[in-house]
Amino acid sequence: MSITTSVLDELGITCQTENIYHQIISAVLDASEQLELPRRLQLMMAQPKNELIVHFPVRMDDGSFRLFKGYRVQHNNVLGPYKGGTRYHEDVTLDHVKALAVLMTMKTALIRLPFGGAKGGVKVDPYSLSEDELMRMTRRFVSALGANIGPDYDIPAPDVGTNAQVMAWMADTYENISEPSKRLGRAGVVTGKPLEYGGSHGRDKATGQGAVDVLEELLPELNIAIDQMSYSLIGFGNVGSWTARLLSERGATLKAVLDHTGAIVNEKGLDAQALAAYVAEHRGVAGFPGGKAFSEEDFYSLPVDLLIPAALEQMITTENAALINCRVLVEAANAPVTPAAERDLLNKGVTILPAILCSAGGVTVSYFEWKQNRQAEVWSAEEVDRQLRAKMIAAARRVNQMAKTLRCDLRTAAYCSALEHLNKVYNIRGIFP
Repeated sequence: MSITTSVLDELGITCQTENIYHQIISAVLDASEQLELPRRLQLMMAQPKNELIVHFPVRMDDGSFRLFKGYRVQHNNVLGPYKGGTRYHEDVTLDHVKALAVLMTMKTALIRLPFGGAKGGVKVDPYSLSEDELMRMTRRFVSALGANIGPDYDIPAPDVGTNAQVMAWMADTYENISEPSKRLGRAGVVTGKPLEYGGSHGRDKATGQGAVDVLEELLPELNIAIDQMSYSLIGFGNVGSWTARLLSERGATLKAVLDHTGAIVNEKGLDAQALAAYVAEHRGVAGFPGGKAFSEEDFYSLPVDLLIPAALEQMITTENAALINCRVLVEAANAPVTPAAERDLLNKGVTILPAILCSAGGVTVSYFEWKQNRQAEVWSAEEVDRQLRAKMIAAARRVNQMAKTLRCDLRTAAYCSALEHLNKVYNIRGIFP
């Protein structure tokens, strides 16, 4: 019997191989076996501490009312307050949010941040709502969550479908529903806010910047020079566009991009800055004049040094993994590769740089924002970049060293580094009572 089946059986959960939450937990539990970590830690990692589902009505612009479903999953807080994004997407489900909450626990532990892991979301297509409807929905969601979030307890952040404006509405609502005597500093309830409302320099580009910091640390060991390499991107939203812009500054060549509108290619290199401006206006890469359209199959088959998934989860399946022609796959998105596809890619000799390392820049700068809010400080953009780079390089080195010590792949090494830290903290703190 596998460790995953054994643990889930003890918890009364039937393991389903296609369930993203069970996939993530299986990888975490397999890593725990590498270090022979105690059963109690395996059990605690396999189940969130708290799972909250809320239903709330919102008045639409036409006067009708619509009922929305929202989630907040708090996975683990042994390291500090829960921390995690808020997603607005029509495919949000409880198990999906649970999986992302586990990954946040792993990220914060890997980067050695004083945060636990959480995630939240609302099942909605945010682009189907007017700005006023989106604001009212956001405010009702925060009101429904109530005391389940707070700057000392659980601090949400942006994710897919949310942005700095949504975070501003969340913070303002929380401040207004807080007791008057406790409103000072309540804006720290969320991170990713606009700079004018307690946000941090560098937060917008943080995930992309963190990924580039990791690449600068690890690629030389893989004999890849950034200023000579080629790469392709899946997704050109916040993370993908910033990753491309930062890599272009370092001389890398962006050959192709795939998103929900189609795929484009330019063998000589796509202009990342121009493409970012185009996507901001057209909400997709299709029709960009600096590239030509080509098929999804051709996109995956295109020879590149790096393939960077920076969109939604489970984008890389066994079908497109068979086509992929890259040396390194960089997970700038959360869990973009299915377990079966991962096995196929590793067997092909593709190096996978794991999501809990490559996509941790966002939560790291969120920590900086939270810290600035608490200390009533404003850091310069240069200071944020300096501290982010230090955190990302230290984590990349920990993962690389763990992989060499255990002679394992980098994902397993990343989980092992995170779990080793969590286990040390549990050993120090003990289990109440």
